[in-house]
Amino acid sequence: MPFKGGSELSDVYDDALEEGFGLVASNIAEPNTMMGLMEGASRVESDLLVQMASGACTFAGNGDPIAGLRAMANYIDLIAEQYDIGVFLNMDHQTDLATIEKQVELDIPSSIMIDASHEPFEENVERSREVVELTEQADGDILVEAELGQIKGAEDEIESEDAFYTAPEQAVEFVDRTGCDLLAISVGTQHGVAKGKDLELRPDLARDIREALTDHGLDTPLVLHGSSGVQPDQLRQMLQHGICKMNKDTRYQYEHTRTAFDLYNEAPTDIIPPEGVDDDRDTFFNGVDWSPDKDRFDPRVADRQIRERIAEVHADLAEVAGSAGQSRYV
Repeated sequence: MPFKGGSELSDVYDDALEEGFGLVASNIAEPNTMMGLMEGASRVESDLLVQMASGACTFAGNGDPIAGLRAMANYIDLIAEQYDIGVFLNMDHQTDLATIEKQVELDIPSSIMIDASHEPFEENVERSREVVELTEQADGDILVEAELGQIKGAEDEIESEDAFYTAPEQAVEFVDRTGCDLLAISVGTQHGVAKGKDLELRPDLARDIREALTDHGLDTPLVLHGSSGVQPDQLRQMLQHGICKMNKDTRYQYEHTRTAFDLYNEAPTDIIPPEGVDDDRDTFFNGVDWSPDKDRFDPRVADRQIRERIAEVHADLAEVAGSAGQSRYV
């Protein structure tokens, strides 16, 4: 089935809050990772949330981020028809309002993450609320995710550890004033405003934020960014406290490159000439006994292995996140 909109994604998050699981939101920039993710999610009957950041859209669009979004959205839509799971598309870490306006106009993504977490609290509220109002005025089927990673009033030059965690009372104020559908919080993962800081992972803080929101009648799903280094037992703790979405990007990038490296490294002389043979690509090694092996250098050989490895990794992550067997559509 084709990928789905924000209202259906909201239903998945409702299930996640009720059942205590999360969606592994997986970044893509090209088709092989995307197809591997779909295969992996389908194997374990998990719905799938893929993400594209601005750089990924620009890459896919040969320098034009909107062309990249449209091309990849069409690709995702067509491949999603091969599977019974729900597939959703989130725009990750969007900072440019003009680009967001175009995304809303096209009504392509299921959700948009506005990232103004690097701004002072009031500016973050204003910009995040602006995106919420934009989607509401357009009557689009798009959820809005925002991020709060600094305590209100923290001075830029003061870098105490507390200034890089999300404060529960500030989370309540932020959600109430912005109307965002999801809130990305800072609880010690290496991401955003906290990146490079020696912070302790704080599952208890996720609990406190969740309880504060609930006490104020806000049943807002929480998001964990920078989760590539979070261990399975730590992630399970987070899932108990309203974390419904956790982002993965770096892991897939590594698996993509490592899979190709391992393939080529198994038999290097299938790709590059052995010692004593000129490395003459222009003549494609005419006049020498050695020639490269097309059964290894054909890009599709590596691409198939990359897709399979990504599928394995995502299936395992879905099991850890608890979304395996939870698809609304299978």
